[in-house]
Amino acid sequence: MNAYEIFEFLEADACDSRLKNRQKRRRMMLRRDCNPFYLSEAEFVKRYRLTKPLVRKLCDELRPLMKDTKKYTDLPIETKILIALSFYATGSYQCLIGNNEGHFMAQQTVSSVIAQSETELKQNFIQNFTYTGMLGCIDCTQVAIVRPAQNEERFYSRKHYHSLNVQLICDAEMQIIGVDASHGGASHDSFIWTNHPLRTHLEELRNSDSIWFLGDSGYPLRKTMMIPILEAAPGSSEEHYTNLHVRARNIIERTIGLLKARFRCLLVHRVLHYSPQVAGSIINACVILHNICNMAKTPVQQLSDEDVSKESQLRVNNALSEQPHRSNMPLQQGIITRNFLVQQLWERRNLES
Repeated sequence: MNAYEIFEFLEADACDSRLKNRQKRRRMMLRRDCNPFYLSEAEFVKRYRLTKPLVRKLCDELRPLMKDTKKYTDLPIETKILIALSFYATGSYQCLIGNNEGHFMAQQTVSSVIAQSETELKQNFIQNFTYTGMLGCIDCTQVAIVRPAQNEERFYSRKHYHSLNVQLICDAEMQIIGVDASHGGASHDSFIWTNHPLRTHLEELRNSDSIWFLGDSGYPLRKTMMIPILEAAPGSSEEHYTNLHVRARNIIERTIGLLKARFRCLLVHRVLHYSPQVAGSIINACVILHNICNMAKTPVQQLSDEDVSKESQLRVNNALSEQPHRSNMPLQQGIITRNFLVQQLWERRNLES
């Protein structure tokens, strides 16, 4: 290489370095100057699901738990929270989020921010239960994930995709008072509940005969778990009980629909591209945010007909068949408790008619 070629090479390299520096400075200026809080309230909620006051309050609550910004290139707490909210809300891949207007950051940064945000949200969550009468409604929903590197068979659902089978418990106000996102898609609803510490705690309570959850036929009948009576005779007390049961338990189906409408990264056909542990933490964070939005009565866009159709097609049917053998004492206790409840509801109906 002669002197002229060396000069051209050095000049080109210097130009390339200057261009990269200008691009870096431009990204930093755009990141600094573009403020999503200038969006209209409707557009802000559409993009991030929470209102501006709720996001500011969330930032204030999480600020002591998150790392302080020490360098010029560090992201403000508000930006970190908004990045995570944008991902939860849309379920878009990180390459899209990294290019969203108002964010201007690399995919690696987005991934890091999501991981930090969901961890702090989880630490900030306190669950409350009230053990009187009907505690709430319970159901499981599938959240698709990429094929995990380990124990792949635990996450392969009967609909032939990898997922987490997430147990959710809600109250009458569609607040989610319990979430368990630690089981793979191959786990049956009944298995998750049977191995949950809350079940053991309920059954050990002295007055557990008068408290229960409402579940569908995917759960075993127990004194703390009331399920519908399939093929109940028309006009019978059993049919009356089942009609009331189905009507009341519809709240959990609506809650799951609302949760996934708000945070579409949980839709089955979107697929979370994370390990089961990280995906479970994302689900927990979305549940927390759902409760925040729900308490504030924040509006939410309904799922499209296409999204509803895809979700329905990929739903796993977990109906359970359990024979009432005499040796099955927990089932026998469940039958006694349900029969007593059936009679109570029937007598109440007759008094009101």
